[in-house]
Amino acid sequence: MTFGGLSRQGGSAVIRNFHGNPAAVETLTEMLATGRIPQTLLLSGPGGVGKATLVRRFAAVLLDASPTDTDKIEHDDLFLPHNAELLAEREKLPSDKRSDDPLMLASHPDFLTFPPDGPLRQISIQQIRLLKDQAQLNPSRGNRRVFLLDQIDRANEQAANSLLKVLEEPPPHLIVFLTAENAYDLLPTIRSRSVHIRLNRLPEQEIRAFLSRRGVGDAERRARLGNGSPGLAAAIDLDLYDKRRAAMLNLLEVASRRAPFGNWIRTVEAIQASKSEKLDFYLEVLFLLLEDILMLAHGVGPIRNADLERPLKAIADAVSLPWMRTAVDRVDEMNRLLRRNIQKGIALDALAIELRDMVPVG
Repeated sequence: MTFGGLSRQGGSAVIRNFHGNPAAVETLTEMLATGRIPQTLLLSGPGGVGKATLVRRFAAVLLDASPTDTDKIEHDDLFLPHNAELLAEREKLPSDKRSDDPLMLASHPDFLTFPPDGPLRQISIQQIRLLKDQAQLNPSRGNRRVFLLDQIDRANEQAANSLLKVLEEPPPHLIVFLTAENAYDLLPTIRSRSVHIRLNRLPEQEIRAFLSRRGVGDAERRARLGNGSPGLAAAIDLDLYDKRRAAMLNLLEVASRRAPFGNWIRTVEAIQASKSEKLDFYLEVLFLLLEDILMLAHGVGPIRNADLERPLKAIADAVSLPWMRTAVDRVDEMNRLLRRNIQKGIALDALAIELRDMVPVG
């Protein structure tokens, strides 16, 4: 494992303004304080729990950033509206256009972010080639550069193999951060070259406190739906969530034979017609509903979708444990297949039919 020394001209090696996961923050703070920083670090954990945010806070300290430079680093947060709009616009580009202009965010010259790009939200080989070129450049202001490969588990095989060459012999000035939801989705050779730090879901009370301090409305409901991720809880569009939830509740009612199949046909046609609505949005909602059904089946609470307790309890009473296990397994399988551009309507249809066939008629 390669380590590099840290030279600072004053100030305190303290990571500030980060909520939750104190053990991860302490580990990174100790690296800054001692100056022994691995050149490749992997932060894993659920989406929205703050992995990329923690990298930006770390980089601001490591680069000894001024308030203006810190703002530049934060400008590359993918959740900010201007970056979300950029990603949406790039989805519309033909693949050759994206290949000719690989996506990289670099508002601060020594902090570079390589996020997933395109309709499938993948890290491409063209982005890794750009990273290799950028890695050879010296820092513009200090003695360090920090690269963030956000959601590296979305790198295609060619990109992942190419990245290994950078991680094997990184230039001495470079610190590479990788983020992933599941570290074991990565190549073992990438994991072996990284220091792994795990970030965990936050308790609901911590998320409520986080949202309340920031003046975010509906903190109670957002904390339940955030599934342990403060970023997700703050960013969720409740109106849009309710629309998707109604569609997935309809799927579950049809799949449990509590509603006729014709009801689902109308719903899935509306989903299929919306080009901007991705399958993963619906799968996230569907998983929360299935979790609630499982809890109701075992008399455990409170559930996340408390206002739907009656219809969810009816579904729980109508289905078996093998039905629930199959439903969860199929949702997990669809999540894995998302990067292959599966058709959302066909995938949801298949799920509804398979589960419906598991429920006796009458």
